Amino acid sequence: MSKQKEVRTNAMRILDGLGINYTAQSYECGEFEDGGKTADALGLPHEKVYKTLVCQGAGKGYFVFVIPIDEELDLKKAARSVGEKSVEMIHVKDIKNVTGYVRGGCTAIGMKKQYPVRIAGEAQGLDDIYVSAGRIGCQINLKPEDLKAASQGEWADITRK
Repeated sequence: MSKQKEVRTNAMRILDGLGINYTAQSYECGEFEDGGKTADALGLPHEKVYKTLVCQGAGKGYFVFVIPIDEELDLKKAARSVGEKSVEMIHVKDIKNVTGYVRGGCTAIGMKKQYPVRIAGEAQGLDDIYVSAGRIGCQINLKPEDLKAASQGEWADITRK
């Protein structure tokens, strides 16, 4: 009798290596779905599910922002949080080349390079959050502080209010 091997993503291997506790949840998904559909597919409360956005600054550097799925990134606040004059979202076609991940499977943990990461400050008040595990159809649940540590991120006020 053979046992099916669980697919481990790079983000999971990094969390394992850091000794950070998390749980993974998978769902059937052929291609990119927005965070709301992902939350609904897994029966998760929207306020606990976060999306990862990648921007490029005026100085041409890349920055990663992690915000609740139902919120929008405030580009001015985001730029201020990373000491840039301005930032703009990178084009969808550039996501894999910049991060190593595909659209819908992008996570702040284990990108090709270590970019500055800012996590929406409201995550600090939650016991746990869900973020992409690094591939479409898989989410990881962990403590916000653990996401911050694993991504070498900082808390920031980066969403539109």
